[in-house]
Amino acid sequence: MTDAEEAKLVTLARGARSRVLATEGAAVRDDTGRTYSASVVELPSLKLSALELAVAVAVSSGAQSIEAAVVCAHSAEFVGVDALRDLAGVGVPILVVDVRGDEIARSLT
Repeated sequence: MTDAEEAKLVTLARGARSRVLATEGAAVRDDTGRTYSASVVELPSLKLSALELAVAVAVSSGAQSIEAAVVCAHSAEFVGVDALRDLAGVGVPILVVDVRGDEIARSLT
């Protein structure tokens, strides 16, 4: 992932989180370059992490694979890697940033 691509995903993930004052935001880029962002959903009957929802939005928009993901959270512990791996397979980079956009961790699916 180039610095410009990474910066765009960081901006989208931070924006998704801050727009609704959520605990997490996430952004993913599909294999065609389209991006999708989402925040965590916490309803009595539905709970989705930001990454799970971003992957779901990508799938519902026709994405066949994901090339990269960014999660904006307070810690490196987040949910949704399984959903990302289901669509994208192994080896997809995941960057975790804090609310300021500073890197917390990097990993792969």
